[in-house]
Amino acid sequence: MSEPRGGVRGLDLRWQWLILLLVIGTVVYLLAPVLMPFVVAALFAYLADPVVDRMERWMGRPLAVSLVFLVMTVVLTGIALVLVPYIERQISSFLLQLPEWIDWVQGHARPWLETRFGISPEVLDTQRLVGALQANWKQAGGLAATALAGVSKSGMAVVGWLLNLVLIPVVAFYLLRDWDVMIGHIRSLIPRSVEPVISRLARESDTVLGAFLRGQLSVMVALGVYYGVALWLVGVDVGPLIGMIAGLISFVPYLGAITGVIMGVIAAVVQFQDWAHVLLVLGVFGIGQLLEGYVLVPRLVGDKIGLHPVAVIFAVLAGGELFGFLGVLLALPVASVVMVLLRYAHARYTSSELYGTPTASGTLLVPEVAAPSPPHAPDAAPSTADRDGPGGAA
Repeated sequence: MSEPRGGVRGLDLRWQWLILLLVIGTVVYLLAPVLMPFVVAALFAYLADPVVDRMERWMGRPLAVSLVFLVMTVVLTGIALVLVPYIERQISSFLLQLPEWIDWVQGHARPWLETRFGISPEVLDTQRLVGALQANWKQAGGLAATALAGVSKSGMAVVGWLLNLVLIPVVAFYLLRDWDVMIGHIRSLIPRSVEPVISRLARESDTVLGAFLRGQLSVMVALGVYYGVALWLVGVDVGPLIGMIAGLISFVPYLGAITGVIMGVIAAVVQFQDWAHVLLVLGVFGIGQLLEGYVLVPRLVGDKIGLHPVAVIFAVLAGGELFGFLGVLLALPVASVVMVLLRYAHARYTSSELYGTPTASGTLLVPEVAAPSPPHAPDAAPSTADRDGPGGAA
């Protein structure tokens, strides 16, 4: 009678875990707009925690956190003072050239596609796009006008945005200062029966998340700098802007390179109207793909994440559909943790009786994958490891 009670108790525990996860998911879904600054602050704290841990060997943790924040503030302020005006000039140059891009599509690209592939003219109708862009240009009138219009239309939204911007460093400071204490409290709340397994999965997830966040961010920055500088050397006026866009979206496999090639080729054709610069642009992105595939990703990211490109695209789209920008921000970190859990579930499944075929005597028969035995050879008795499997005792 003890085994049925244990089975019912185990089933009740599974239902309790499932209900807890559903409650947490519902709360996150309902509070997604409010959670944005806290999630961004937690990501900053997670990225900076290893540096603070190393500095803590020579000084107290509050002083280490203060020094890290001081350095981050100086670096981010310098980047903002240098990059923001430059990016604004690049965007202005891009908006000035955009009508020429549209004229080139209408006058050259569309007739060529119609002749070669028989594509209907309605499919490539750019008049509606031109009208929409002209309407937006008339309403915008520059970044300052857009900001003032936003304040007049929705002052509370702007106040909320500024409040979130102020909250991020404050919350990040306190999270980073008490990071180890919070992790210890969370670990102490885990039921003792599953604490070893959850701790091991947490360590594996930390390895995967560290590889993704630190490695992929480094790859994005490196590719953005390379594409921007290389296109600028080629002579493309909006090359740095195209390079930054291609680098920022390079976390989705091939999307950054494809977007950069399309924009770079159009910019080169419109600006120079020759094949030499088109080939140079293609060479820039070809070398960039070689650097990403053979140098940057193996050295900075490695093979610890193991996400298929289709899984990456699905995770980003699903996260954006369910939680908006917060979902896009968390899509790949959550997907990498899910991969760790799926590997664990796969290992448990392949070592369980459900995967094999239990006989009446309780012996687990694993499906044959090797070559058949020679004729008249006696069958070997299953060993203890075959009988119980890696998780048999569990």
